[in-house]
Amino acid sequence: MRATLNALTAELRRLKTTGVTTVSVGDDSLAILRRLVASKRKEQGIGEDESPARASNGSPARDEPSLRSQLRQRATPARKEVKPEPVLPAPPIVELPNGDKQQRWDALVQLVSKDETCRSQLRPGKQPVIGVGSLDSQIFFCGEAPGAEEENAGEPFVGPAGQLLTKMIGAMGLKRSEVYIGNIMNWRPPMPTVGGEPQIGNRPPTAEELAYCLPYLRAQLDIVKPSAIVALGTTAARGLLGAGSFKTLGEIRGKWHQFGENAVMVTYHPSYILRNQSNRSKRMIWEDFLKVMERIELEISPKQRGYFQAR
Repeated sequence: MRATLNALTAELRRLKTTGVTTVSVGDDSLAILRRLVASKRKEQGIGEDESPARASNGSPARDEPSLRSQLRQRATPARKEVKPEPVLPAPPIVELPNGDKQQRWDALVQLVSKDETCRSQLRPGKQPVIGVGSLDSQIFFCGEAPGAEEENAGEPFVGPAGQLLTKMIGAMGLKRSEVYIGNIMNWRPPMPTVGGEPQIGNRPPTAEELAYCLPYLRAQLDIVKPSAIVALGTTAARGLLGAGSFKTLGEIRGKWHQFGENAVMVTYHPSYILRNQSNRSKRMIWEDFLKVMERIELEISPKQRGYFQAR
């Protein structure tokens, strides 16, 4: 258990140095942690109703610090912040062969699938993820990273948020197959696991991880040549516009920005609606989608303009 706690602590400290201030912990992860705590208390001979600082006979447990003390010591931030050493090599130089769009995209898929760094970040049985959809699309929907469903399928946005995105694309009068959907990251950012159990939850990619995968994103943009990129969520926006380009997504959403030669519309991630089931939340994202439709000169009906108006 100590090795697991050390690994978890090291990962939390690494995330802190990259600017991550919060980490989502699901119910399954909490259940695993509770089992670890219960196991540690049992090793120390501590009952459920006893203080962790005392053994079952009531005497102080001097031989080994309590679990609570260990966690408190590990949670104490270092006074001097140390810049982490790079854990990934330099970003790849992506050169695609001449040919039509499909030939160049097929070559890119091969490059990603054979990338040793990408493969080293995958857990057994998981797949690298690259974009899908029409290579002639005017719209490129860009997320941050694959989740559990995506790394299993090898396709972006296939989980609950992806299903919602598909419905939103349908509301635009388009099919999922008529647009291009991708992520900046080609792998799911790994997190420490306990006892070989599956990874629970997701974490935002680090700046180093985003930088490594950006050349592959640029290659996809070079193939598709969309009229507009839709950056879905804070991490995708920071990956495209720069980590220090804004403080909150609300500052920049609904406005046009630039990534290289590509126009970028920043909006909330579909998971935002899954957490906020209100017409106001849906309308904010829909207004951003309407601006994209206007830019590519897609016909907008009065009914579409009125979607999700507050009642």
